[in-house]
Amino acid sequence: MIVLNLTLIGLAITLEPIPFTAFALVLASKKGVMKAAAFIIGWILSLAVVIVLTLAATGNQPPSSGSTTSQAVTVVRLAIGVLLLGAALRRRLMMHKPKKPKDPPKWQAGVDKMSPLFALVLGILVQPWGLVAAGVAVIVDAKLDSWLSALSMLYFLLLSAGTYLAVEIYAWVRPERTQELLTSVRAWVADHTDQVIMIIALALGAWLVLDSIYLLAT
Repeated sequence: MIVLNLTLIGLAITLEPIPFTAFALVLASKKGVMKAAAFIIGWILSLAVVIVLTLAATGNQPPSSGSTTSQAVTVVRLAIGVLLLGAALRRRLMMHKPKKPKDPPKWQAGVDKMSPLFALVLGILVQPWGLVAAGVAVIVDAKLDSWLSALSMLYFLLLSAGTYLAVEIYAWVRPERTQELLTSVRAWVADHTDQVIMIIALALGAWLVLDSIYLLAT
């Protein structure tokens, strides 16, 4: 069940459109491939630190089933699921309202002069931390007592960065086609951001709520 939960959360993280927009801007900039690699390092590193801190906090000893701590963790997952459902409803309502123009973030103006270090920090800052919190609530129940459990954590890390890794590899292999790809992807994301966020929040939120209710009931 832990692997299934991490798979769903990892997919939600990697498909979140707003952070990917920032990544696409970095990749499309001058010397973007190198800076995008730094962005991905920051992205994966931040998730790795979260995993290590979570396992350290539990002492690599997940709470026993049915204990007060285990039930508290399940309630936290339930609360995160409810919040995600609320976010999905909010996005659904926003789709029917005219969008107000927003000024782009200040860092975008200097994206061509951005250093790899700044790109690395940006990869940490734009992480969808609400979804990462859902991952933490699942990892609390994990125990690294075999190579398979260690692989499950590595799998979660790579899956959470899957979209970014795929586009980065494409940029290395087909640099002449990268700008064209990024232009089309950014245009699609700009037109479908609310829909994608709504679907991700609705699907993951519903799963977390139903799974948490089942665990509390049994």
